[in-house]
Amino acid sequence: MRLLSNFLKRLLFSHLFLLSLSLSFVAADIFTFKADRMSGSRALGRETTILIGNAEVRSDNLLLRADVIEIHGDNNQFIICKGNVWGHEEEKNILFITDKLSYDRIQKVARLEGNSTLEDRANAIVARGQFIEYDDQNEIAVFQISVRLFKDDMVCRSQYAIYRRQEKLLDMSGFPTVHKKNDEFSANRIRVDLDTDDVMMEGSVAGTIIN
Repeated sequence: MRLLSNFLKRLLFSHLFLLSLSLSFVAADIFTFKADRMSGSRALGRETTILIGNAEVRSDNLLLRADVIEIHGDNNQFIICKGNVWGHEEEKNILFITDKLSYDRIQKVARLEGNSTLEDRANAIVARGQFIEYDDQNEIAVFQISVRLFKDDMVCRSQYAIYRRQEKLLDMSGFPTVHKKNDEFSANRIRVDLDTDDVMMEGSVAGTIIN
């Protein structure tokens, strides 16, 4: 009887152990890469992988392609893409095009530098700027320098903007203007409801409306 009891305990422990491994595998972030050439260093504290030529990295729902991709940090936390950078966040259907992109796989934050475009295909919005930071967990994008956002027949311009994707709100400052068909609006600060296209302005408000 005691042997049977011990056997059942070992069997239960084995099942629990296998279940734990299975759950850990499912919860883990998927990470794969490929390229024409690869080099790297495994020196302790300086682990680096460099992918050259048709480089591609997949981290969970994010697919990145570039001429050169560098991967470093514990558990391949940081990804740096250079040259003809293209990225696609597949779950939310957001497209990235830029000169340089840095991505933190733990924080889920992407930073785009140079001529950069973020296309939110799910909401039919295209935004451009010289610097874009996208926080995937909070679904917030920050745009800086020569910012332009396009939606249907509306064009928004400013030097600084915050796009709150969940609320579909765009807050602009730094000489913001909004063009809707033949109408033009400007103010110190402008908020646009990208769901209804309503425009809220504050400070030195001016506008031109053509009937």
